Amino acid sequence: MSWHVLGAGSLGSLWACRLFRADVPVQLVLRDPQRLAAYRQKGGLTLVEQGHSQLYPIPASHLQDSAPIERLLLTCKAYDAAEAIAAVADRLAPGAEVLLLQNGLGSQDEVAQLLPGRRCLPASSTEGAFRDGDWRVVFAGQGHTWIGDPLDATPPGWLNDLQRSQIPHTWSPDILSRLWRKLALNCAINPLTVLHDCRNGELVRYHEQIDALCGELAQLLSGCGQAEAATDLQQDVWRVIEATAANYSSMYQDVAAGRRTEISYLLGYACAAAERAEVQLPQLKALHLRLQEHLDGHGLPRY
Repeated sequence: MSWHVLGAGSLGSLWACRLFRADVPVQLVLRDPQRLAAYRQKGGLTLVEQGHSQLYPIPASHLQDSAPIERLLLTCKAYDAAEAIAAVADRLAPGAEVLLLQNGLGSQDEVAQLLPGRRCLPASSTEGAFRDGDWRVVFAGQGHTWIGDPLDATPPGWLNDLQRSQIPHTWSPDILSRLWRKLALNCAINPLTVLHDCRNGELVRYHEQIDALCGELAQLLSGCGQAEAATDLQQDVWRVIEATAANYSSMYQDVAAGRRTEISYLLGYACAAAERAEVQLPQLKALHLRLQEHLDGHGLPRY
């Protein structure tokens, strides 16, 4: 059964290359015939690992293609997920499954609402990858991906494809807890790297601010029924900062490149969840406002 990858950014390209070289049937889904023509002119995707480049001639089609899709990996940005899935919904075969690799929370529910009766499986990944050119992706750091289904704890058979492709993964019966934990980590780190214009490791200069944020984020998780995700949150935030000290956060990279951020699915989602749970988080709310004002100043959307 073939995989289709919609969203040929860094993670989508990384997954497609590893599936392809393991002889797992895979195909890119690109947004229009012009983009498809540009891809074909390049001859495929180039994966850079430890300084070595390899070109993979992965098959590709575009959104308007009519071929059925049986297994879809959706790797576009969170704010594009619903629109992207709507564009291919009529191509999904009976029994098709959709694997969701988006940052933050909220987009997973938006997609699931558009696909009643379909199996949608959210994932959380710590793998590092970035693009250093068109149709080129650099594998920046080995990580791990957790996959689950909030409605069905039965692991899908296609996890074998990931094993073959050497994509480190774990089936997680409590995937929502992992997604909430990742949301909290991102909220504690990413916005501050943007506001302080720094790499992750430089956040050690703002120790008190981060510790205070961690306290509020732990309150949020507990107030939203995710107490387990709040366990040792502060220690985990500092562990991630140390482990990724030389990296620029994804939000920092988006702002630096003049791209829209995923603020609505990170801080925006967290603040809205706090209001629903009637949890008072003044520092988190103030951080959200500061980040919105910062984005305004750079001519970027505040949502």
